[in-house]
Amino acid sequence: QVQLVESGGGLVQAGGSLRLSCAASGRTFERYAMGWFRQPPGKERDFVGAIRWNGARYGDSVKGRFTISRDNAKNTVYLQMNSLKPEDTAVYYCAASTGVAGTPNFAFQYNYWGQGTQVTVSS
Repeated sequence: QVQLVESGGGLVQAGGSLRLSCAASGRTFERYAMGWFRQPPGKERDFVGAIRWNGARYGDSVKGRFTISRDNAKNTVYLQMNSLKPEDTAVYYCAASTGVAGTPNFAFQYNYWGQGTQVTVSS
C-alpha cells in the first residue's frame, strides 16, 4: 500500500510560479514511476508529467514551463511550475505506478493517487 499526500497548491497570478510536493509512503519509493496529472473544472484528467530514475517526460502543454524532480531520500516528488497561465488552473494529482515500466502517461497505468491540491492562476 502506498499513500500519497500533495501540498503546495494555492492562488497565483499569471506569470508566477508554484512548487507542488508529493510525499509518499513505502519502502521502495525509488522503484516507482511518479506522475502528475491535473483536472480542470468540468474536464477530464490530463497528463502533466512523470519521472523515474532514468528520466522524465511531460505533456505538450507544460513542456518548457514545468519540471518534475524527486528526492528518494525523502520519498518526495516535486512539480515546479513556472510561467503559469490561467489555463493551468486545475486540481493537481500525484500518482504512483508500481507495476508499469518507463514513465507512463495514462491515468489507468497508475495504481495509487493522492487527494489532489487546487492550483488557481488568475489573469
